[in-house]
Amino acid sequence: MSEPLLEIQHLKKYFPIKQGLLNKTVANVKAVDDISLTIGRGETFGLVGESGSGKSTVGRSIVRLTEKTSGDILFKGQDIYKLSGEELRKIRPQMQLIFQDPYSSLNPRVRVGDAIGEALLDHGLAPKNEIRDRVKEVLGLCGLSSYHIDRFPHEFSGGQRQRIGIARALILNPDLIIADEPVSALDVSIQAQIINLFRKLQEDRGLTYLFISHDLSVVEHLCTRIGVMYLGTMMETGSRDELFKNPLHPYTKALLSAVPVPIPKLKRERIVLKGDIPSPVNPPSGCKFHTRCPFAVERCKSEVPEFRNVGSDHFVACHLV
Repeated sequence: MSEPLLEIQHLKKYFPIKQGLLNKTVANVKAVDDISLTIGRGETFGLVGESGSGKSTVGRSIVRLTEKTSGDILFKGQDIYKLSGEELRKIRPQMQLIFQDPYSSLNPRVRVGDAIGEALLDHGLAPKNEIRDRVKEVLGLCGLSSYHIDRFPHEFSGGQRQRIGIARALILNPDLIIADEPVSALDVSIQAQIINLFRKLQEDRGLTYLFISHDLSVVEHLCTRIGVMYLGTMMETGSRDELFKNPLHPYTKALLSAVPVPIPKLKRERIVLKGDIPSPVNPPSGCKFHTRCPFAVERCKSEVPEFRNVGSDHFVACHLV
């Protein structure tokens, strides 16, 4: 792996549940429960898992839209949670988040040119008379035309709005882009265009991505390394090729079995998990996946598996491996 750009160490994020007149905390939603990962400069790390596994919370914690409960997040060797307000403001342009729903992140009363360029003004990165030219330039990079600059969000299609979201992140010339389900709401043809755009921008600008998705077929085409999350915990990480050819955790195998096969004659055994994902308020003891795992043994119910290296930078948390 190349030089680390982002390091996450034992990150936890709990959301308190409060009740009563005294607003007393009675329980916690354990959205992220002790995960660690490292992303090298210039690589694309895919974070996958079912809805409710804590993927988006990880992304929001990195840029401090959500404050962590504990753990360390190092960006370029700096702990971003130890930075002062002014120091954090200076580093924010280097870390940008692309939201899952671009329409909800755009003000319907603000023209897209102003929405894209406002960050440059806010951070003092360009004089006012240069903003419009910079916005047109980044719109062109994202596959939009210069005349789109004066339109409102409702005048665009879903794919175009996502390109606007990418342009908003890109105009600050960041080092790290966190893309939270950026193609999940788009049809297949538009998905391919956006994925190709991500690739081209990475080649041209040396960007680093944290790509959050539940769609493994998309992750396979874009990411160099992949992490699999379940109920706030990292189950398995490894290179794309290693994970797809040799998945070790039963949960990873179940996710991969759902990926469509491009050649109909090739058959893949479908692994259907029983039951629903447990509540993050009261997760199962031991291995959190044992309540749905078809191979679980007694040890899985009581003992938390160690997240260990099984070779070739392939890590897995499973007693059966």
